[in-house]
This record gives sequence, C-alpha cells and structure tokens, in this order.
Amino acid sequence: MATESIPSSLSTDLRAALVIGLAAALTYSACEGVGLSGGSLAYGSLIAALVVRPDFSRWPLAIYPVLLVLVGLCLAIGVSLGLGLSNVPQVFVFGLVAALMQLITLTLPSKLRLLSGVVAVAGVLPLLGTPSWESWRDELLAIAMGLAIGTLIQIVFTPDRLRSPEATPASSAETSEAPPAEPPLKSRIAAGLRSPFFWRKLVFASLALAIGEGLGALTPKYLYFGVVLLLNDSIGATLARVRDRMAGVSLGVLMPLLVFNTLGISEVSIGLVMAGTTMLVAALNRRSYLRTALISSGVAFVGYGPLVAWYIPNRWIDYLMGCALALLVGVLLFPQSALRRFNQLSASTDPLLARPELEALLPAASEEARWLGLPPPQLPPPA
Repeated sequence: MATESIPSSLSTDLRAALVIGLAAALTYSACEGVGLSGGSLAYGSLIAALVVRPDFSRWPLAIYPVLLVLVGLCLAIGVSLGLGLSNVPQVFVFGLVAALMQLITLTLPSKLRLLSGVVAVAGVLPLLGTPSWESWRDELLAIAMGLAIGTLIQIVFTPDRLRSPEATPASSAETSEAPPAEPPLKSRIAAGLRSPFFWRKLVFASLALAIGEGLGALTPKYLYFGVVLLLNDSIGATLARVRDRMAGVSLGVLMPLLVFNTLGISEVSIGLVMAGTTMLVAALNRRSYLRTALISSGVAFVGYGPLVAWYIPNRWIDYLMGCALALLVGVLLFPQSALRRFNQLSASTDPLLARPELEALLPAASEEARWLGLPPPQLPPPA
C-alpha cells in the first residue's frame, strides 16, 4: 500500500478494515454471480482488497486501464507459451516466461516502474495451473470487477473530512512541478541491457523454479517470487524488502489459518479474513506490512479450499528459501552497498550538493547499518 499521507487513527483503521473486508466479500459474491470459479474468485477478491487505500486517498484514474492492459498482456503471454509448449518441461517454459517478463519491465516508463512486480507475477500465473483462454478471460474479468468494486466501496465510505481538497496528499507546488524528461524507449532498453543487475535478476528469475524443485521445496514458485519481488540493486534495499516480506507473510497467514479452518470459505469468511488482517497489522503498528499481509491472506484461498495442515508452514518455509536466494544473489553477484556509497558521498568536499542522492540512499543504508550493528547513517545538516 502507499504510504499514508494522513495520520492514522483508530477510527480510520476501523473504517479501512471494514472497507477492505466488505470490498473483498462483495467482489467474491459478484464474481460467483457471473459464473466465475476457482482462482478467478480469489484474484478478484484480492485485487478489491489491495485497491482500497487505508488512508482513503485516490489512485490516478489512468492506473486502471494501464493495469488491465498490462496484466492482460502478461497473462496472454503466459497462456500462449503454456499452450504452445505444453510438451516441454514446465521448468523450461516457466524460465522462458520469466525471462520475457523481465524484458517487458525494461519498456516501462518511470511512472509505471512500480508495476514491475505485477508484470513478473502476472506472466507466470497461468503456468501455476492449466493454461487456457477461458481462464485468461475469467481472471481478467475478475480483476476488472475487483478494481471497480474496491474503488466504489472506498469512495462510498471515505470520511467527509478526507473528501475536502485540503486532504489531498499532493500540494499545489508538487502538482505544478514539471516531471523530469523521460528517456526514449530505445534508450531505456539499451541502458537496461547494459546493466549487470538486470541480467543478474533475469538469469535467477529464470532458474528460480528449477532451483526450488532441486532443493525439494513443496511450493517452489515462492523461490521465483522471492527473486523477482525482493532482489534489488543494492544490498540494503534487498534486506529491507526481505524483512518486510517475511513480516508481512507471517502476519498474513494467521487470519486464514484461524477463520478458513473454522468457517470454511464463503463471502463472510473472506471478508472476516481481510478485515481481520488489516486490523491485526494496524494494532501492531506495522502498517507498512499491510499490502504483503493482505496478499498472503488472499492467496491462502487460491484453489486450496479450507487450509490443510501442511500449507501454512511449508509456504512460509519456501518463501524463506526465496528470501535466502535473493540475498545470496545480491551479496555474491555484483554486490552494491548503499551504506558504502552513502559514506563516500558524505565524505565528499560538499555533501550538501549530494543531498538528494543521500536522501534516496538513506533507507537502504540504514537497513545495512542495522543488520551490521553499526550506528545509523545521518544526513548532513541543511544549509
């Protein structure tokens, strides 16, 4: 989820939990009403929960058609290759689709770079089951319904105090500031192909499923998710993502384990799980983990029915293996220390000139210092 720009309160947290639970439950019911089943039901409900922003701010309108087109294209690539190469071993097809998804991310402009993880995940989703164009249609319809219902429920339940122009997160100065010039597509692709970090991620994303199967993981797909979602250019940023992911996964599996094994899967239980996960994360003051926790709660009912005893521990263990793989790759191949770069810039003759880059490096550098037991890095005082 986006960082809340408006301070959270108990009433806001309760309202957000209500809206997220209601959006997930209504989407599940609506998808069932139009004849959808299986994984499509889960995708729709999960998207409805994720599209709700806990601070009740709005997504840009352009994100909806862009997201649908991008997800539809990536799903179509997965279905096409899954059907066309049905006689080829799955690890090869999975690796090929994973490599294509990484190439597609090079074409994304900076405004859409945050969707790189969506691209990497959407492309391989058809390969986790039996690919077909009927499932592609149903999944895309469920995602569209989730986007529409989640957004509508948020609009209806947005508090009056957050509807006013003064509650808009972006200030007039920010909105009037001209965005930096976007490099042309050819230049973006060329720069990506010259980067060792791109090839590092592409190679290990392609090999992750095979590595998981070789290590005996019961759900080896989570090693792939670990590489594509957690591996970053710097060690500190990878460490931060690993910490956030494992904390979010750990929080996200608790409510499904309690509710689905007790009540089974229905509109009511799905709403209770999503609302309960939201409240649990807020009660522990770990709101930055909410998105990962909701995803973990959501995938708990993607084709699994009421949870069986092996699912929760093995999913957690396999995701931990994915985190370990991402860390090993980040540390052993072309390592880049944000803390070292931060200290080099701070020791320069005029660190104030480098302040924007220092501010960008600070979160990853602080994470590295925390893991190494060193004092946290400090920004130079403003002029």
